[in-house]
Formats: sequence, C-alpha cells, structure tokens
Amino acid sequence: MDRFEATTIAAVQKDGLTAMAGDGQVTFSQNTIMKHQAKKIRTLHNGTILAGFAGGAADAFALFERFETKLEEHQGQLLRAAVELAKLWRTDRTLRRLEALLTVADCRQILVISGSGDLIEPDEPVLAVGSGGPYAMSAAKALYHHTDLSAAEIARESLKIAADVCVFTNHQISVVTLESGGDPSKWNEHQGKS
Repeated sequence: MDRFEATTIAAVQKDGLTAMAGDGQVTFSQNTIMKHQAKKIRTLHNGTILAGFAGGAADAFALFERFETKLEEHQGQLLRAAVELAKLWRTDRTLRRLEALLTVADCRQILVISGSGDLIEPDEPVLAVGSGGPYAMSAAKALYHHTDLSAAEIARESLKIAADVCVFTNHQISVVTLESGGDPSKWNEHQGKS
C-alpha cells in the first residue's frame, strides 16, 4: 500500500531554551514528493509543550490529538501524559497500527514516544528522529558540544545538514522554540540549498 511519509525532526535544549526543528517534505510511496512545506511541529497545552512527528502524516495527526487529550487529563505534566499515551498506543487495537514517532518536549525534558510502547529520554538534551534522524542527531551533538550556537540555531543547522544527505528531508525548515517562561516563538526559514 502506498503511504505518505513525513520526516525529519530534531530537538535541542540549551540555556533555558527548547527548540524543535522539522523539515517540510512529505513523500508518497517512497519516490514522489507530494509537499515541500508541511508543518510537522505543533505547540500544545497553551504553548507549554512542543510536539513534532516523523512517519505517516495522518497517523501523526491522530496521535497529536490523543497526546493533547492526555496532557489535559494530567494538567500538562509531560512525562505522565507521554507514559499514558505510550501505554494506550501499545494496547489499543486501532492505535497499534499507526506508524509514526512523536517527539515531545517542555522546558525540562525531551522525549520520544513510539507505538511499541517505548518512551525514550535521551542522555543529552539533543534528539533527532525520522529518515534523516541519524544525520541530524550527529550534527546536533557536534554543534551542541563544539559551538556556542543557541538551541534554535543547532536544531536548524542539524536539519540543514540532514537535508544535504537524506533524500526524505528537505531545506524547508521550521523551528519552534519554547523559553522557560512557556511562550513559543516561531520563525521559519524557506530557502534553497545552502
């Protein structure tokens, strides 16, 4: 069956700022680009949580809704809502079929939630998922440890590097940031290959 796929997401926390970056490419059936400027990152729970997806776009939107419900049930507690979504995703017959990864973050932590019930918090405040995830993760770790770039700059630059290598990642990069105070700040970069 042909599927829509949408990737790559990177998240970084540094100096009181959480940044999440996503490319805009949606690929259909592994060989056709259907969209260049998809928005894969959302702010949830009154702008206090960032959520991004990699994988099937329709699946991810269903998961965003379920995650937002869990956030409401648990008064915005990121970890508790993530645990509950992971349990539901693993056990619910309909949700088990969804193929996506959610990256979620607040001002204190970054998590990845998967359909197999996995809930992963990285050892360092840097994370990347999706087709270009390994490239973005490597770039983000290097930039985090060896530059003075901000969290937003690291997230953006790691996506640019992934887009240079991964055919499922493009240079239509959106970055959403969340400061310790909880106000999301959005800025987008739409440019050709760097």
